[in-house]
Amino acid sequence: MPDATIIPFELPLPQVLPTIEGNVDYCQFRDQLLHIDSLLLTSGVETRLLQKDLAHWLDQRKRTSAKAQQNRQRHCRRALRCNIARALIAEDYRGFAARLADSPLLQYFCGVSELPCITVPSKSTLERYDKWWSRADIRHIVHELLGAGATAAPKLALPEPVDLESAFLDTTCLSANIHYPVDWVLLRDATRTLIKAVQLIRGQGLKRRMEEPRAFLTRINRLSIQMTHASRQTDTQRHRKKTLRQMDKLVGTVRGHARRYRALLAHGWSQTQWTQAQAQQVLRRMDNVLDQLPQARKQARQRILQNQPVANADKILSLYEPDVHVIVRKKAGAEVEFGNTLFLAENPQGLILDWELFQDKAPADSALLPWSLGRMEEAYGPKLKAVAADRGFDNEVNRVGLAEDGIYNAVCPRSPQQLRERSASWKFKALQRRRGQTEGRISIVKNVFLDGRMRSKGFTHRALTVTWTVLVHNLWVLARMALRAQAAQPQGRAA
Repeated sequence: MPDATIIPFELPLPQVLPTIEGNVDYCQFRDQLLHIDSLLLTSGVETRLLQKDLAHWLDQRKRTSAKAQQNRQRHCRRALRCNIARALIAEDYRGFAARLADSPLLQYFCGVSELPCITVPSKSTLERYDKWWSRADIRHIVHELLGAGATAAPKLALPEPVDLESAFLDTTCLSANIHYPVDWVLLRDATRTLIKAVQLIRGQGLKRRMEEPRAFLTRINRLSIQMTHASRQTDTQRHRKKTLRQMDKLVGTVRGHARRYRALLAHGWSQTQWTQAQAQQVLRRMDNVLDQLPQARKQARQRILQNQPVANADKILSLYEPDVHVIVRKKAGAEVEFGNTLFLAENPQGLILDWELFQDKAPADSALLPWSLGRMEEAYGPKLKAVAADRGFDNEVNRVGLAEDGIYNAVCPRSPQQLRERSASWKFKALQRRRGQTEGRISIVKNVFLDGRMRSKGFTHRALTVTWTVLVHNLWVLARMALRAQAAQPQGRAA
């Protein structure tokens, strides 16, 4: 699809940023935003994203006016900058909407600082902004940004070109936003979701004979408390089995009521005040739980009543996030984690060159190395000269492949004897010493930018959030490089 032509128009007059003194953190954040603003303009990232969006938008329309296109361009630019600023301060939609309304700096960066009236996007608009572009578009823009940093560093005010010759690889678990997957807790979740849906339907005037819905919530909560305190009883197993049988019987009753109310809403939604889309949303929510409930009940009976394990592939970890896996990490404090495998490859400057969030069970680390090298060669060209990783990425095939491609192999060998031999090389030791900082980079991405765990629902949205995070992280690193170079200059020359 060819890129569209951007119609130039005069931007509204922004308000002047106030002069703030005495707060170093604010001044650093202000300077970072201003440098990111300069990077977006000088690198062409903003222009390229606008062209991609306009090409897709115009392809879906036969005729459009110049005013409509200018309005689309304005929202497109605002979407890009709101997504970057929101990821930079790790805020949710509602929180960022409030911060944006209160901060002249964020208003200036996001392009909403207009005279005489400032119109701030709502949380719903921010959610639409978050899904404005696809993952492929954002990934391509990240590659273009790093390529521009490697070939035109002075244009981007960088002290040195972006290093595309060395890569440090590692994997981690990106935890899903779910509670610990206890079997009987799944039954409690199913009961609460179905009963709340029934309450919504009854509130619209569609009713069948049943006990007060709140009574079922009271019972499941009481049984959950009993199950929690069963470990304090003298005969723990007997109390757990007795309580689970009561929970299973209650869930069966709730399932019957939910199926009847689901059929009632499917045939009589026109008698309610809901639109068809709103009714379908409630039906999808109920179907999601009703479809998984038989397996969840079977899993709880098998593990608690029969004391038999359930294979990880057949185990339900969450009723609301199906693409979550059990990842055995065997690390202190986190022997087992629940989420998706995240692969990262960074360069010596801390910029992320390649990344992937796996929806299915991730392949072994040794299989990820040639796969990642091929993707980086496709994105940046055959510029890679050295690669370093832990011993999980090492095998005979990778050693031979790196030698054939002329790439220095700094992957930690599995064999202790080979490790002693390789440690005699100063280059191997230097790259392995630098590889230890990749753990810190993973911690920055997970705990600073993603705030520990992502609240995005569904794997597609989580993967898109990771892609936006990589773009914002790289802009943040490039801005810090420029700020450090600026601070190192003499005072008169910097002025």
